[in-house]
Amino acid sequence: MGFLSILSYAHKLIEERVTPGETVVDATAGNGVDTLFLAKLVGAKGTVYAFDIQEQALEKTQQRLAKERPDYSHVRLLLCSHDQLKNKLPVTEHGAVGAVMFNLGYLPGDDHHTVTSETSTIPALQQAAELLRKSGILTIALYTGHEGGEKEAQAVREWVERLPQQQFQVLEYRFINQKNHPPYLIAVEKRSSD
Repeated sequence: MGFLSILSYAHKLIEERVTPGETVVDATAGNGVDTLFLAKLVGAKGTVYAFDIQEQALEKTQQRLAKERPDYSHVRLLLCSHDQLKNKLPVTEHGAVGAVMFNLGYLPGDDHHTVTSETSTIPALQQAAELLRKSGILTIALYTGHEGGEKEAQAVREWVERLPQQQFQVLEYRFINQKNHPPYLIAVEKRSSD
C-alpha cells in the first residue's frame, strides 16, 4: 500500500475532526470533489458552503452532487471569490466552522486561464482561520505548475509561518522526489480561539 495522495490525506485529516451536523466550507469548489466529500461528512443536518468564481465550476459541482443523490439542499453554492467568506457566512457561524478546504491553482480540465492568486487567497485564508472553531482544520492543496503558482505558494507559506504557534498547528505533506511541480498540502489546525 502506498502513501495517501494529498487529496486523500486532506480528507483523512478532516474526517478525524469534523462530525455530522457541522458547518464546513469548500473555498474553491472546482469540479465538486471536496464539496461532495464535505456534504457526505456533515450529512443533511450540516451545512456546506462552496465558493467559486467560475460558473462552470459550480455547474460541475451541482452535476456531481445530483449524480450522487438528488437532494443536497444543505449545500450552498456561491458564485463569488473565496475572499468573501466572512461576508457570505452567517455571523452565527463565525468561530464555529469545522473545516475549510482550499485547492489552489486552476479548474481541472480547464484551459488554465483562470487561476487562484495570492491577492485573494491570503485574505481568504485569514478569514478562514478566523471562522474556524477550536480544533477546526484548514487544508490548502497547492498546485504550482502554472504561471503564478509558485508565487502564490510562497505567499501561502509566509502566511502560515506567521501564524502564532499558541493558536495554530501547521503541517506540510508532500512527495519530495517527484518532478514537474507535484502538488502538496498544508494543513492548519486551530488550537484555541484566542
